[in-house]
Amino acid sequence: MKYIGAHVSASGGVENAPKNASEIGAKAFALFTKNQRQWKSSPLTKENIHHFRENCEKLGYQPFQILPHDSYLINLGHPEMEGLEKSREAFLDEMQRCEQLGLDRLNFHPGGSLARISDEECLLRIAESINITLDKTKVVTAVIENTAGQGSNLGFKFEHIQFIIGHVEDKSRVGICIDTCHSFAAGYDLSSEAGFKATFLHFDEVIGFKYLKGMHINDSKKGLGSRVDRHESLGKGTLGIDIFKWLMHDPRFDDMPLILETPDETIWKEEIKMLYSF
Repeated sequence: MKYIGAHVSASGGVENAPKNASEIGAKAFALFTKNQRQWKSSPLTKENIHHFRENCEKLGYQPFQILPHDSYLINLGHPEMEGLEKSREAFLDEMQRCEQLGLDRLNFHPGGSLARISDEECLLRIAESINITLDKTKVVTAVIENTAGQGSNLGFKFEHIQFIIGHVEDKSRVGICIDTCHSFAAGYDLSSEAGFKATFLHFDEVIGFKYLKGMHINDSKKGLGSRVDRHESLGKGTLGIDIFKWLMHDPRFDDMPLILETPDETIWKEEIKMLYSF
């Protein structure tokens, strides 16, 4: 079964996210568990936690249907120790918030070298950051999102993510989220049926579908291999609409959160309906 949703607002408290998702007909959702543009936020209260869990149960959302996203500030491959330690501290806090809320996965961008260290050293730092965090938590899976490769960001090649996973000690608690816009911008041609098949064959060979824990389903404003991260509403960008039909018919993408991050949230309800119509 397909679980389509969107990255909904948690304004006023995380407990509002399940309600916001339900209002647009979502069977999955993503959220920020804290302000994504601040290093520190107030701890979740007992009331936040209780009402979030209560609303999820009442509205039929189980942990595997929810894909929380960490702060955009975090860089687990930061070349400087001060920035690296700050990122690791913030990432641990994000993982602990997920545990408090009863969630089983956390989506994050792997990080970048800032052009100050080699790609391999940066990837090793990301893996080390994940290991440190998994040692201090119990149940949440660290879900690496592939990137568009903008600037010095790594993770735009499946081989980057395979390298990170290969250096994670507890492989039962690491996974990947594939963003369709990022993939296309990184050079994976998902706009043709042949390209779609070749991309996911390559993905399975390099990483493996067993590690796929969710997807971000977005069209792209920019072209193939542009290395520019700009999302577009479904069917209105350079990816086109057919990829989303192929995804909806492909059982390899069942039973995981498939999350819209398209720019016009006023049409999320219609986009969700359209996807299910496929």
